[in-house]
Amino acid sequence: MKKKDYTNEELASFIDHTCLKPGATKQDIVKLCREAKKYHFASVCVNPCYVELAKSQLGRSAVKVCTVVDFPLGQSLLESKCAEARYAFEYGAKELDFVMNASLLRDDPEEARVELCVIIKFCRVNAPGAVTKLIIECCNLTDEEKVMACRFAKEAGFDFVKTSTGFGKGGATVEDVKLMRRTIGRKMGLKAAGGIRTREDAVAMLRAGATRLGCSAGVAIMRA
Repeated sequence: MKKKDYTNEELASFIDHTCLKPGATKQDIVKLCREAKKYHFASVCVNPCYVELAKSQLGRSAVKVCTVVDFPLGQSLLESKCAEARYAFEYGAKELDFVMNASLLRDDPEEARVELCVIIKFCRVNAPGAVTKLIIECCNLTDEEKVMACRFAKEAGFDFVKTSTGFGKGGATVEDVKLMRRTIGRKMGLKAAGGIRTREDAVAMLRAGATRLGCSAGVAIMRA
């Protein structure tokens, strides 16, 4: 079977144009939003403190505001995660990328599963319509743990599973994307993030089963 080629327009529609670096300034976010509107990316992904700014910069464009919750470690209290998600939604975020508590997954898998279910139930009431993604930070997990995390995310009702924060010891890999896709089936979303810097990287992730790409190099990919 011939491998699918992607036009720039198609590639752009998969990209969450991302700026999560600790030193990001308001000017960086304004630039990020300007680029996202120019290339018609799926969203901009920013830290919670910049959600309102991103929303104002994007205006009536189709580009959505995505933010991260309990980033990058995922080890806050459940109540804190829920509160952060609610405020992010109220300030204009339409997509919420939660970081899974990997320690809880290892210590008490059932409690980790319950926590994910509580998060989704909370979002359905307090952030209705928000797209929810669960970052499982693959580089810190065994294959068995990756499978378990993906199954829990699907059972809870997350819209996507996501490979990485981009702040761990490793980013997205084709092997992890394939494993996650086999686990969650065809219908659930899968976001590959971390280390996707070239057009070749992006296409490889899509061919492996990703349906969204977290990239800080979106413009470079468009210009390749």
